[in-house]
Amino acid sequence: MMTALERLKKRMGELNHNANKALGQNFLVSDHVITKIVEATETALAKLEKKSLIEIGPGLGAITDLLTKLNCHYQAIELDYSLFSYWQNTGIKITHGDALQLDWSGFDSDILVSNLPYQISSSIVIEKSLEPFQLKCMILMFQKEVAQRIRALPQTEHYGMLSVIAQEFWKMETVCDAGPRDFSPPPKIASRVLQFVRQESDIPDRKKYLSFVKLCFHQRRRILRSNLPSKYAAAVTQWLIDNKLSEKARAEELSPLQLKKLYFSLNF
Repeated sequence: MMTALERLKKRMGELNHNANKALGQNFLVSDHVITKIVEATETALAKLEKKSLIEIGPGLGAITDLLTKLNCHYQAIELDYSLFSYWQNTGIKITHGDALQLDWSGFDSDILVSNLPYQISSSIVIEKSLEPFQLKCMILMFQKEVAQRIRALPQTEHYGMLSVIAQEFWKMETVCDAGPRDFSPPPKIASRVLQFVRQESDIPDRKKYLSFVKLCFHQRRRILRSNLPSKYAAAVTQWLIDNKLSEKARAEELSPLQLKKLYFSLNF
């Protein structure tokens, strides 16, 4: 069986394709990382009644070649038209387009898998957190710093809006790390794969909650009360006092649960 690097070189030669920097293409060549991703996907599929997954950016097939061999319904989204055409000709179900612009209600998948282009990774997490339907699990590659932000704890440098939204709607764990040499061409930063499992939330309007959290962290060094509209100032102050928190507390000092309780108390 060929290694991931051998498969990459063979397919690049067949298609005369080089990595497109504008599309954030860094092709995964680590057999260890690929195995970890596929194993996590297979374990997740086993827990679901509907065996279906979607991959963003199959690229030159580092993960795709193995995912399509799993006992599941596979489909993909590819922005690079030449690669879209290649995979379409293999017979797999694939859609051409930008994953952030497509209407996902037309996709019938429970699991999302991707070696994400770094420039869309945060947006994908936010978008999929706001959707109350469909995806039950995500296994995604991130720039390591973004992965740290997603799982960050309050009062730490990485904690912010992305942390709060992700932790409200998903349970997460680290699958594995990947270094620059695990890709071709190698990026200048380290990467990390996270697994997300959907968890129930009592927030009825997710987009409104996102707007609230964005306001809370709009200017990190300002106190929480000052980041929110002035009409909420007195109510925020009283809530902080009632919950034994400083009136000068910043959003970064409150946990996701505390921020959610504040949101409900304000009838935002």
